[in-house]
Amino acid sequence: MTTTLRPSAPERRTDDGGRARPYEVCVNSRPVGRIELATSARFGPTVGRMERLEIDERDRHRGRGTVAALAAEEVLRGWGCRRVETTIPAAATTALGLAGALGYGERGRQMVKELPRVAPTLPPGCEPRAMTAADYAKWLPRERAHHVRGLVERGVPEERARAVTDADHAAKLPDGPAGEDVALRILAHHGIDVGTLWVAFGGDWEDGVDAYVLTVDVDERHRRHGHGRTLMLLAERESLAVGARTLGLHVVAGNAPALRLYESLGYRPTRYHLAKELL
Repeated sequence: MTTTLRPSAPERRTDDGGRARPYEVCVNSRPVGRIELATSARFGPTVGRMERLEIDERDRHRGRGTVAALAAEEVLRGWGCRRVETTIPAAATTALGLAGALGYGERGRQMVKELPRVAPTLPPGCEPRAMTAADYAKWLPRERAHHVRGLVERGVPEERARAVTDADHAAKLPDGPAGEDVALRILAHHGIDVGTLWVAFGGDWEDGVDAYVLTVDVDERHRRHGHGRTLMLLAERESLAVGARTLGLHVVAGNAPALRLYESLGYRPTRYHLAKELL
């Protein structure tokens, strides 16, 4: 039996070179599932995305998904993609196993916490304050540089990384530190500034959370003293203050200290972001 991909709708193209098209997964021309392929709107046409790979229940556990995924990679190579990414729910253990067997590695994961009813207490000596305009002017260039560096390390060309970063900050911080939908805080410990926090409220976040931690940063000179945990407790306090019941975040693969911290605070993974180089 031969498993192939058959286009199920015309290809969609964008002015910046983006492409997208849905396909039927077929066995000897018989549809057994579906998949949608696209280039990344965020990272450009050299990064492909594999979306919604679904095999009909009666045809599962026969290798259809494996062959379909490999065929999808060939399509993306034909589009000029050098990397393919996909996002898989944490509960989809079979799909995660398949991705691992095909050589996909974790790029990061989404995590969510159901917030407690009572705001946590911060440790003695810890005092948060809202960023002033002067604080913001110092913080923003560092935040932008960190964001750009993270994208470049993932293989995004620097020019596009800067453009993506500028667009992200323009969308999420249109009013700077005075925005109603953000909390930009500086944490001081016994009068010395030790870290910063950026939490956003509302918005269309993954998993439908009410609030999202965008940045937790402890000054390098003050790390390994528990200030990261304090900043996360502060994020909960700020979120509860605006009525949020769920708090989400993203942790990059390989950041074991951050992952241990989030797990110890009760965050659970909801989605895994995976990637594979297309050689």
